[in-house]
Amino acid sequence: MSGRSAVGRQGPGSGVGHGEHDEQIADRGSHAHEGGHGGHGDHAGMFRDRFWLALVLSVPVIVYADMIQMWFGYSAPQFPGSDLLQPVLGTVIFVYGGWPFLTGAVAEARDRLPGMMLLIGMAISVAFGASMTASLGLFAVEVWWELSLLIVIMLLGHWLEMRAVGQARGALEALAELLPDEAERITEDGEVEQVRVTDLAVGDVVLVRPGGRVPADGTITQGAADLDESMITGESKPVARSGGDRVIAASVAADSSIRVRVDAVGDDTALAGIQRLVAQAQESKSRTQVLADRAAALLFYVAVAAAAVTVAVWALLGQPDAAVTRSVTVLIIACPHALGLAIPLVVSISTSKSARSGILVTDRLALERMRGVDAVLFDKTGTLTKGQHAVAGVAATDGDEGTLLALAGAVEADSEHPLARAIVAAARQRGVKLPSATDFRAMTGRGVQARVDGATVAVGGPALLRERGLQIPAQLREAVEAWEQRGAAVLHTIREDKIIGSLALADQVREESRAAVDALQRLGVTVAMITGDSRQVAEAVAADLGIDEVFAEILPEDKDSAVTDLQQRGHTVAMVGDGVNDAPALARADVGIAIGAGTDVAIESAGIVL
Repeated sequence: MSGRSAVGRQGPGSGVGHGEHDEQIADRGSHAHEGGHGGHGDHAGMFRDRFWLALVLSVPVIVYADMIQMWFGYSAPQFPGSDLLQPVLGTVIFVYGGWPFLTGAVAEARDRLPGMMLLIGMAISVAFGASMTASLGLFAVEVWWELSLLIVIMLLGHWLEMRAVGQARGALEALAELLPDEAERITEDGEVEQVRVTDLAVGDVVLVRPGGRVPADGTITQGAADLDESMITGESKPVARSGGDRVIAASVAADSSIRVRVDAVGDDTALAGIQRLVAQAQESKSRTQVLADRAAALLFYVAVAAAAVTVAVWALLGQPDAAVTRSVTVLIIACPHALGLAIPLVVSISTSKSARSGILVTDRLALERMRGVDAVLFDKTGTLTKGQHAVAGVAATDGDEGTLLALAGAVEADSEHPLARAIVAAARQRGVKLPSATDFRAMTGRGVQARVDGATVAVGGPALLRERGLQIPAQLREAVEAWEQRGAAVLHTIREDKIIGSLALADQVREESRAAVDALQRLGVTVAMITGDSRQVAEAVAADLGIDEVFAEILPEDKDSAVTDLQQRGHTVAMVGDGVNDAPALARADVGIAIGAGTDVAIESAGIVL
């Protein structure tokens, strides 16, 4: 057996894919692309470098522009060759700074899909052609300074866009960089050896020292520690983990050492899964980007048509020089500064800010539709509730709840049943010391039994009472009936064939669920809940949280029908779930929101992951 624990050095993160609009801008026109997809960081750097050089070169072009000199009433210094300053520097700016847009324009023209790049390429090409012919004395319109500023502004916008898009990837890529390069693996003879993280395999056992990072997803086999999982879950407080608990790669053991059996490495880890989600987010093309491309295509045809009409009209009026001058003006001003930059920039910034807040947008369409949501449908188990039973009520015939919990916990201590673990956990949380139990026996479908302090003690439900012909004592009946009406599971503790108390166990409602429901309702959003549980259980949870509408006893295959029902009533629906059976509903909803701790199927079906 082997394993590793984190040491100080950090490993590099991996790149993710590009959005379609970004690829169109950068991949077709950057030298960074020649070596493969280097990520948004490479493209942002390419646009940054071109921007700064173009900005520096544009300063003398602007200073020596006749129009600028006229506006500000000055005369630029003259020297031999000063008349060539604008053409030479303008040409360098056009070729070097405009290259990404020119190659993108060629690609769009070749694909017969006119869009943003073709518009920009057309504008700067016409401006360059007009300026160069004017410098040669063949034309009257010289716009070197306008050409230079146009390219500088477009480079700046695309640099900012690439940087913003890359922040969502970079924020999560930083998680991968938190993984250690090396680990301490426990060998078969119990020795500790230093190994590379990439050498770990499933089944290895690693030692994670205090302050060290967990190198791979796994399960604690020895020890207990408070782990900082904030980089994965967003939870600011360390989480107590002990034997049998799962731990996530890159989490930090805060106070003591633990041994972890590796369950997942490489692409199977939670971090790798998150990076795949971000890659999907970068590759998804939003409706606003589609709208921008369509508008750009329309504007291209309008600009070309307007230029053609301008040439025709002024030619018919007998002014061919004016025809050329005004048609050039039309083609230059058709460059869509705001349209090409503002929309994708806003969406990209929203995606990156969401990522930093622990919200992964895997489909940008979902982000845009979210603002129109007026109904949120929550899955109950594992979403509004913790998906784990906890003791919700204790009633003892003699009023001694501590003794009741001690006896029930002692009997259940050796059971692996979820309800048994909940009882034992409740006893320990209350500081109750569990006595030793012997002769443990599980009674299938009825409960468990053991000897505690010389007496036979059994814990079970209604079937155990029927088998032994016992009736619930009068002093417990009111509490038991109230629990059953809420849909709680009720277990009774029997000592020497006498009921001494009862316990209510229910799926624990998350405290944050109340805050979420209240916040949504304050915004005027309808909050609904869907579950396969009985209506009795569902209504109890809904009453606790103040849910507006309940869909209960719904079969997994019918969950998406509830979404359709809400949509047919005119609602824009967001579905929140975490299980495999939630996947169809997540896909059917206008916005699917998956809980990050949920199943891969649910996450893949959602547009947003928490």
